[in-house]
Amino acid sequence: MSKQDRDTIFDEQAEILAATAYPGDQYLIRLQSPVCASHAAPGQFLHVRCDDSIPMRRPLSILRSDARAGWLELLFKTPGAGMRALSHRQVGETVDVLGPIGNGFPQVPANSRPVLIGGGVGIPPLVFLAEQLAAAGDTEPAVFFGSELPFPFDTRPSSLSMPGVAADATHNLVMLDELNIPGRLASWSDLEGCHKGFVTDLATGWLGELPTDDLQRCVIYACGPGPMLEAAQKVAKRFSLGSWLCTEEFMACAVGGCAGCAIPIKTDAGIAMKRVCVDGPVFDGYTVYPDA
Repeated sequence: MSKQDRDTIFDEQAEILAATAYPGDQYLIRLQSPVCASHAAPGQFLHVRCDDSIPMRRPLSILRSDARAGWLELLFKTPGAGMRALSHRQVGETVDVLGPIGNGFPQVPANSRPVLIGGGVGIPPLVFLAEQLAAAGDTEPAVFFGSELPFPFDTRPSSLSMPGVAADATHNLVMLDELNIPGRLASWSDLEGCHKGFVTDLATGWLGELPTDDLQRCVIYACGPGPMLEAAQKVAKRFSLGSWLCTEEFMACAVGGCAGCAIPIKTDAGIAMKRVCVDGPVFDGYTVYPDA
């Protein structure tokens, strides 16, 4: 995908409209950020100044966005000082954000069967994508999410059939069920209704039961830690499916200047270093893991 034009990255003072804490030191904040919200797309992120005392910003994927109301939401965990500082910010305060940054997921073809695979903090971009697909109504998405922490979303036993998935995978996110999007969950943490295993195993079982005509319409869209993305790409290769991977990487400037987030990507001219921030974060899976 082509790199992002810096003229489409905006600096905005965003008011915190809501802040909610979830088990496992997970937090969701809603920001009034009308410019960023009106331009946001699934797979993009904001670069957030967590606190005035911390000069380095933090990149956070966009969970959802409402362009009309002018807000967007971010979901994050608190492994370090920056995220802990952001979790202590109060409703009514403002935070400085740059965004939306990066090339998000490409247009999902009509009449396709997008297969969304997310792990941990890689779930937010796919929630955003799932809601967008439901609104468009011209595809048949299926969703598979994995987490070692309790999901920061309501879950429930799903009545939406998914032949081929492991029998212990019984639950879906309530929001997906209500959108009539079939989904199943995985965790090694004995969470209720979750398959005890890898999320990619759930996707593999389901894909293996699809009729050939349906399988040929599938495309994988994935976001999560590197090992999960590589496993998702192996699933794509096994079933000869197209794939788009939303990559994660440490970054400093997030606007393409420092190149600290560069990763090797296969191109027609050979391996080239591409910046996750503005050349990605979404890349064709076959260019990220050509040997998967």
